[in-house]
Amino acid sequence: SPTGDSWGIFTFLCAALCNLPALPALNCSEELGAGQSIQQTYDLTRYLEHQLRTLAGTYLNYLGPPFNEPDFNPPRLARAERVPSATVDLDLWRGLTDNARLAANYRAYSRLLCYLRVLDGQVGTAELRHRLSHFCASLQGLVLSIGGIMSSLGYPLPAGPAGPPAPPGMPTAPNDFLKKMDDFWLLKELQTWLWRSAKDFNRLKKKVPPAVVTLQLEARGF
Repeated sequence: SPTGDSWGIFTFLCAALCNLPALPALNCSEELGAGQSIQQTYDLTRYLEHQLRTLAGTYLNYLGPPFNEPDFNPPRLARAERVPSATVDLDLWRGLTDNARLAANYRAYSRLLCYLRVLDGQVGTAELRHRLSHFCASLQGLVLSIGGIMSSLGYPLPAGPAGPPAPPGMPTAPNDFLKKMDDFWLLKELQTWLWRSAKDFNRLKKKVPPAVVTLQLEARGF
């Protein structure tokens, strides 16, 4: 009968469960390696790109014309050379080793973060300060993530701390227009760095395998 069949199946399952301790136990452990770190860093970089688009628009409006005009494209001034430039030939950049590119990204974002913290202390509106603080926190996370990737791949971190204790800022501008020009170039270079870094991490994650799932048999009674 159906009731008898159901009772028979139930009895069989109970017997099987009672005998499980005598069988090998199957444990699944996930090794979180460089592959997952690279994926997470890539995702963070894309998030920062999105975040910067909104922040840059708000900040350029804060600076006012001509900085917030779409066709404003001034030449880079010698004063802005302290900001790490991402305007390196793409073929030359791709010709670098993974270690060299990661080290360059680590150093650049450490310096850019210092300059952004200076901006955070100078802007006059609470909303913009809040956005800058949030972006700085995300960028600090990116610096730490890049350092984590380098460590997991066996690469040494660049010499020196991620950033000096006191942000150096830019040299005092002789007038307000040049000060705004410094801020404009800081945002422009940061946009280019994030765009290129996203491509770097996308290529790197294809080289490094994802997290490995290992199956371990713990024999009991053997």
